[in-house]
Amino acid sequence: MMKYTRLTKQQLEALHHDFARFLAAQQITAEEWQQIKEQKPEVAEQELDIFSDLVWERSLQKVKFLEKIEPQSIFCFEVEQTQIQMLSVRVINPEVDLTTLEGMLWLTRHFNDESVQMYQGNKAFSQERNMEIFELILQGAVICEGDLFRSLSQMLKQ
Repeated sequence: MMKYTRLTKQQLEALHHDFARFLAAQQITAEEWQQIKEQKPEVAEQELDIFSDLVWERSLQKVKFLEKIEPQSIFCFEVEQTQIQMLSVRVINPEVDLTTLEGMLWLTRHFNDESVQMYQGNKAFSQERNMEIFELILQGAVICEGDLFRSLSQMLKQ
């Protein structure tokens, strides 16, 4: 049973060299892989699932920051080993769209307005770290460098 989700065809194609090494580590040659795909498609599917989980596991282990930006709200996360810190902003102004440059500029100018609500908090992981990160990604969060998290953190300190 898969822990995460299978990589898309495009993702698998982009990782074809890694997949070849994965097969080689299992002593499966290119010719044998072709035979497996043709004669035992269920085994081929299992190998793709295992490889996908390995890729996800490696990628999620490296995640330090996530963010999700919606028209009226921003959620930024700093991911540590045992906990996750969240900073979020909610704008109560339907004319502001935080997914645009104009919306972000508006936020920097009106950060202390009553129409801007800021929240922050820490939470210990209730399940495995990588699984919680994966669930945030499934909910629309994207892996990022943390620039927005740091900017919001600085704004809070002022």
